Amino acid sequence: MRSRSNSGVRLDYYQRIVHRLILAHQEPVTGLFPASNVNSHAWIRDNVYCILAVWGLSMAYKKIADQDEDRAKCYELEQSCVKLMRGLLMAMMNQKDKVEKFKMTQSPYDSLHAKYSSKNGLPVVGDGEWGHLQIDAVSLYLLILAQMTASGLQIVFSLDEVSFIQNLVFYIESAYSIPDYGIWERGDKTNHGEPELNASSIGMAKAALEAMNELDLFGARGGPASVIHVLADEAHKCQAVLQSMLPRESNSKELDSGLLCVIGFPAFAVDDAQLIHNTKDAILSRLQGKYGCKRFLRDGYRTPKEDPSRLYYERWELRMFENIECEWPLFFCYLILFHAFQNDKRSVQEYADRLEKIMVRSEDGTLLVPESYAVPQDLVGFEYQKPGSQLREVVGRCPFLWGQSLFILGRLLQEGFLAVGELDPLNRRLGAQKKPDVVVQVVIIAEDNEIRDKLAEHDLHVQTIAEVAPIEVQPARVLSHLYTYLGRNRKLGLSGRKSRDVGILSTSKLYSLKDRIFAFTPQHIDYEEYYTTRDPDLLASNFTTNLAFLTNNWRHMLGRPTITLMATHYMLDQDKIPLAMIQTMRKLKSGYINGTRVMLGSLKDFLNTSAITDLSFLGSTEDGYPDRLHPDVQTYLDEHLLRSFSNRSTMNLRGGQLRPRTLRRRMSCKGAIKKTRSINVDSDNLGMEGPSPLTERRLSSVVPPPWLQANKQSHVSVFATTPEEGPSTPSLLLGNELVIRENIYPVDPHGQNRSAIDRRSEFVRQQEITVPKILIQRHRAETNFADTEVEELIAMLRETENLEEQGDILQYLVDTQGLDFNTAGLGFKNKSDDSASAVAGAGGMLEEGRVVTVRDLLKGLYEKACQQKLWGLVRHTAGMLGKRVEDLAKAVTDLLVRQKQVTVGMPPNNEHTITAPLPEGELRQLIHDAYGDDESTAMLTQELMVYLAMFIRTEPQLFHEMLRLRVGLIIQVMAKELSRTLNCDGEAASEHLLNLSPFEMKNLLYHILSGKEFAVSSVARGNLSIVSCKSSRVSKKSQIGLGDPEGEDALIATIDDRQGQWLRRRRLDGALNRVPRDFYSRVWTVLEKCQGLAIEGRVLQQSLTQEMTPGELKFALEVETALNQIPQPEYRQLVVEALMVLTLVTEHNMVPTLGGIIYVEHLVHKANQLFLEDQRKVQGDATLCCAKIKDGKEQQQAASGMLLCGGAAYICQHLYDSAPSGSFGTMTYMSRAVALVLDCVPKHGEMECAIS
Repeated sequence: MRSRSNSGVRLDYYQRIVHRLILAHQEPVTGLFPASNVNSHAWIRDNVYCILAVWGLSMAYKKIADQDEDRAKCYELEQSCVKLMRGLLMAMMNQKDKVEKFKMTQSPYDSLHAKYSSKNGLPVVGDGEWGHLQIDAVSLYLLILAQMTASGLQIVFSLDEVSFIQNLVFYIESAYSIPDYGIWERGDKTNHGEPELNASSIGMAKAALEAMNELDLFGARGGPASVIHVLADEAHKCQAVLQSMLPRESNSKELDSGLLCVIGFPAFAVDDAQLIHNTKDAILSRLQGKYGCKRFLRDGYRTPKEDPSRLYYERWELRMFENIECEWPLFFCYLILFHAFQNDKRSVQEYADRLEKIMVRSEDGTLLVPESYAVPQDLVGFEYQKPGSQLREVVGRCPFLWGQSLFILGRLLQEGFLAVGELDPLNRRLGAQKKPDVVVQVVIIAEDNEIRDKLAEHDLHVQTIAEVAPIEVQPARVLSHLYTYLGRNRKLGLSGRKSRDVGILSTSKLYSLKDRIFAFTPQHIDYEEYYTTRDPDLLASNFTTNLAFLTNNWRHMLGRPTITLMATHYMLDQDKIPLAMIQTMRKLKSGYINGTRVMLGSLKDFLNTSAITDLSFLGSTEDGYPDRLHPDVQTYLDEHLLRSFSNRSTMNLRGGQLRPRTLRRRMSCKGAIKKTRSINVDSDNLGMEGPSPLTERRLSSVVPPPWLQANKQSHVSVFATTPEEGPSTPSLLLGNELVIRENIYPVDPHGQNRSAIDRRSEFVRQQEITVPKILIQRHRAETNFADTEVEELIAMLRETENLEEQGDILQYLVDTQGLDFNTAGLGFKNKSDDSASAVAGAGGMLEEGRVVTVRDLLKGLYEKACQQKLWGLVRHTAGMLGKRVEDLAKAVTDLLVRQKQVTVGMPPNNEHTITAPLPEGELRQLIHDAYGDDESTAMLTQELMVYLAMFIRTEPQLFHEMLRLRVGLIIQVMAKELSRTLNCDGEAASEHLLNLSPFEMKNLLYHILSGKEFAVSSVARGNLSIVSCKSSRVSKKSQIGLGDPEGEDALIATIDDRQGQWLRRRRLDGALNRVPRDFYSRVWTVLEKCQGLAIEGRVLQQSLTQEMTPGELKFALEVETALNQIPQPEYRQLVVEALMVLTLVTEHNMVPTLGGIIYVEHLVHKANQLFLEDQRKVQGDATLCCAKIKDGKEQQQAASGMLLCGGAAYICQHLYDSAPSGSFGTMTYMSRAVALVLDCVPKHGEMECAIS
């Protein structure tokens, strides 16, 4: 045990070092540290790291402070920390307007500055003159603020400052989707000013969000008003994206030593111990050197080859920096701290010894940490030849205060003056330790006595909403609204939280407000908002998934998660509780469901074991009445809470019910709605349809939308049919002229010139109006309603019970009159025929004296379509009403941040690529622009994007080696597969597809992605059900409308199906853009040995290897773009196979070079030629088409560009249908083609050729 006196002497030594090397540079006015003696700029990140040594030393003194002198030193050091942290806080508060703007725009120009003047805390460079958007810097500040506050320091002094810090939390909470300039301030490594998504920024933000959650900024002296609140789901989003990216740093940086601060001190952001180990090992194996670690591969900063006169690099010169990147001793300091927290004393000593060898000794013997080491100019050639062999010299600042501070922290830990727990009072270091299983508490509540009694019939005894009192149960949207009051501050001009989404982690808590307790149902089961919640099978499936999610992600929270499920009338199917829900509830009673531990009970039983959050921020603190609710909140609670669950649909439940009739499946939207379809699957070549009538229809002019026309009668003329066209028929069909598109923004003829912030602010204003707007396009064509008066249409609408006909009439009314057209002014006010009023539900289109608009009628139709499970009509009416799927923006972001680009629209003419996260309004507008008047497919696209996001979160292996998800092409593939399985034409298949229930749609998508065989069976009311099967024969027996094949027919069917399986697989893989493992990095090695690769007229130049590393995502996207030039999916896959053979040639070092530009398609056609020659020799199947001797007619057919077998791109269909391996396999012919076509391959002698 070290004696106190010796401890004091040693600490005095460190105090002198800290004072001389660090505190001597602190500005007395602001408390900030300038970058150097000649540069007064103060970076947020550097300043925070600089003060860590001072904070650590103060805590070391606190433990031995038994004399006044030591207590004085401790206090002085603590106040130096407070002064710096407050200096940075004041500098950022001076830019409070930027924080407010950034919450809306997330634009780099609206971000907080990354550096300020150390003399006065003011900005030193303009918004556009520096890469200011550095999420990691603000996050680091918040993280260390939380740790210092937890250690006992008082940094925040007022509630205004608390509000500002709460808004800083909002500033960073979307870090998982915001490209920034990162820890090295350069974004893309070429330093062209392109921000990108950085794992180090996301990790630091995740750590800050978790550290700030429920933290009282006034410490032990605080109260409810000084507590910071974070929605747990925001931190989880950051975690999910971070785990999917590691060990990759960004698109242009496949690895970065900056990740050491994310997997270790100070962030401890990764909870997976294996991922921490893998990331550290990757950094050490590829970036570590004698003098520290390189920041990232091909980092040209301060290397002798860098041109200091330019701020950016030319892309081709990046290869010059390979193997001569500067090495930074800073990272040895991080590694010492990393191993100290792991209690790995051996590794700590190893890196301490390494660091000491490369540190610079000052004149008085003090060890200084230099900024970096570079290869001298005259030794660069030798370093290229043998990396790591040459002596390096110090470049940059010495001492480098960031590194010096971490070095001193490491020494204090090594010598026992500090324990790791003192540097981490919030215990973030324990995140990766294994925790006990979470028990999820489940509460089922009936909407009313009727539902309770129906559940009791199945031995499921639950309470009603009235019976759970005084606990109040509300939908998630109420919680979302309440959280918008968090962080509001009139004096600072801060508006609080902007995001309106709350996730399952947030709704699984209970909330206290004064003397009231609230429970909230999950957002994804908001029956009024999302039509997918009307499918009980999908609801049960998603509910089970959410239980597993809670088990795996319930961290850093006291108490168990409590998930509340509301059983409502919406859930009933033909007035019965659906079987899927009954089965799920019975499993809940057992205590286990799909491996998740659950406990079913009542809210009252779970009060003591649940996590409870206090909504104290809803008080009128600014007005001096913190114990009273904010007046706006009080008004909202009084008006809204009473009707949140009681206000069920008005139009469909009060009206007369449909007359009893046999319920049978009808293909919805047979008239006008059906004509808006854009899914085309009849073409053999998916994605290759030419300009369609739909495309032409989209090009027509736009007329003013309904809300600009007020209540005036539509000025667009109704066109009569000409004698040549024939008389109008009584069937309710709508012509091609009607195009309905949701409009998110008001019409602006000069909209392209507006800034993103203007458009986004308008979007917010639009969202405040609950009525979605419809933009109408009109096209001159025949319509069967042309001669029909609106009054007659309304009469027909009231008389018909056919929902498809009602849909056609309402679409016509929306187009000609607008959504807000008043139907009560048509002479029907005094008529009453409730039994015939299938939609309006009240005679004369009035309801309880209230005007009934077309929108109300459409809502009623939507409700009835949901009840009858007419999913095609549901999707179309949902699109017309502007309804959305759950958290679309988050779903797209989930795909993008996992390095998957997304395209929407039908190929090839109308695809739109999404490469960066977008706000929900812009996304929905983009999707509706892509599909024009096809509301059904637009809604289906949103739906599929949500399912794709679900799968990429739960089964990421389905997406391996897929860089671009082409949703339009996936829709076509799904319809094509239904067409094949049901043996029907493309139009019928697309109708079957659009009428699949959401659960079956998700199931079909899963089978397409996984490549599993499936069968289609018919269930209740003619709905289709997707069933997995192990053999194609099962599939044949399950088809709808086909007799079971027997005897010889069955054998033929089985053979036919087996014969087409490789062609089908190649088509699927090509349509999904799927490639073999490590394909892109292997293509890089091919490109390195040739002048270029030509694919469909696009040449990948060898210079790409100079610009990009093999594992760089940017390179993969270049290759992917070239492959996407190939229109036929199966041909694309053969080109991929040819490239794989070329990679085998380079990997086995068969030849030193592959020569000039390789035309990959030439290899494929040569392989096809060799295949046909062999087919002639063995009299194979291809002799029936491409391999037989051509007569005159067949020669003419070949000359016209058609093959007898219908093979794409002049390749025989039988080659497409060949397995890759085997003597007649495609890879065999590709290998022979490579040997024949490439001059560099030896023509004679033995050569090892392994085809894998």
